[in-house]
Amino acid sequence: MVRIYDLRQKEIINIKDGTRFGFVTDLDICDKHGEIINLVVPGPAKVFGVFGRESEYCIPWEKIKQVGDDIILVDVDAEDCLEEF
Repeated sequence: MVRIYDLRQKEIINIKDGTRFGFVTDLDICDKHGEIINLVVPGPAKVFGVFGRESEYCIPWEKIKQVGDDIILVDVDAEDCLEEF
């Protein structure tokens, strides 16, 4: 069993290219079935990180390959997961 708090303490790493996405900040949950749809991670920072962020990574739950003690391994194309807001 994994709690949301535990997920937020784990760094997400892409096994395709070793990209470090960062830490989970939010979850997308299906309100009808109560299932986790996406892990949400902040996207790349604008101009040296001074001006905030305009995007986030929404990593589909089915793309998770392994949940370890400290990391979550995913198999995704980063560009496909990046969403503007």
